[in-house]
Amino acid sequence: ASSVVSFLFPQCSEAQKLLNIAKELLQTEEAYVKRLNLLDQVFCTKLTEAGIPQDVITGIFSNISSIYCFHDKFLLPELKTRITGEWDSNPRIGDILQKLAPFMKMYGEYVKNFDRAMDLVNTWTQRSSQFKSVVHNIQKQDVCGNLTLQHHMLEPVQRIPRYELLLKDYLKKLPDDALDRKDAEKALELISTAANHSNAAIRKMEKMNKLLEVYERLGGEEDIVNPANELIKEGHIKKMSAKNGTAQDRYLYLFNNMVLYCVPKLRLMGQKFSVRERIDIAGMEVQEHVKQNLPHTFAIIGKQRSLELQVILATIERHKQNSETFNKAFNSSFSREDDHVPESPVSCPLPQSISSLISQLVGYPTL
Repeated sequence: ASSVVSFLFPQCSEAQKLLNIAKELLQTEEAYVKRLNLLDQVFCTKLTEAGIPQDVITGIFSNISSIYCFHDKFLLPELKTRITGEWDSNPRIGDILQKLAPFMKMYGEYVKNFDRAMDLVNTWTQRSSQFKSVVHNIQKQDVCGNLTLQHHMLEPVQRIPRYELLLKDYLKKLPDDALDRKDAEKALELISTAANHSNAAIRKMEKMNKLLEVYERLGGEEDIVNPANELIKEGHIKKMSAKNGTAQDRYLYLFNNMVLYCVPKLRLMGQKFSVRERIDIAGMEVQEHVKQNLPHTFAIIGKQRSLELQVILATIERHKQNSETFNKAFNSSFSREDDHVPESPVSCPLPQSISSLISQLVGYPTL
């Protein structure tokens, strides 16, 4: 058996590296199938038994049953047989992935439905105590690993790019004349197409997670978890009192379509904020140097309210260093079609109100 490996891969170290990649593929596939089982056989089943409408179940889990069946009944068994039982005589994985890669087209339906699925989970968690109870009870179980339903729902989206990375690594270490090269290259071509769609969904999910974090910090007071909303910047600020000129601690969240003007709330576990004012970006103006006797002041003039604010001094140096770089990066982020947020009020170029406000807030940390 070892002579076969030596013949196919003259350098033993390279052969071992290929085996290590194959083992990693198998180990991660086994873990992934367990997560698919959790989604299909636990979350989906329990919510169905609880009487959640079938159209809601389908809207959330899409074709997860088909995906689970494919991996559990076909891909995982073939990988396990090859890597644990046949590797010495047939050290290759490209042929298996090339043969089964076309079936990964079924991920297209899941990824396409992903945004709607996230919306449904958020909506039903807020509106249905039964839905919320079932989900929370499952999330408490050890099998969930202290992770949310949304996190597990993201795993099928993340899995395809993982195959792509492993295959690229595999091909780098595969000899040019290896029997498996042609199949591995074909498999990579098929999987890369699916991975492009998954990567776009992952970026959207990351943005959604950021909105969820802000939503929690605001105590669920504001309905901001919407794919059209994008958090641009956040940070502490000083509010200048119109009566006596004193400075009061405040916090700003700058989104692509609004500014949330917040008041800190004392909490033992983590800082929370209460929204004092919601100011639309549309029609908003930013005026700099509004207080000649006070440095680094500016005013936000909006339809809902006008505010006189002062940048905290600790951020000034970072502001000077980063403002130009940040503005360039932010402007370019809206020039890429794949990063564009649907139905967003932001257009290119950026409204002057956002550009001006960014220049004031650029030194602030982002969570």
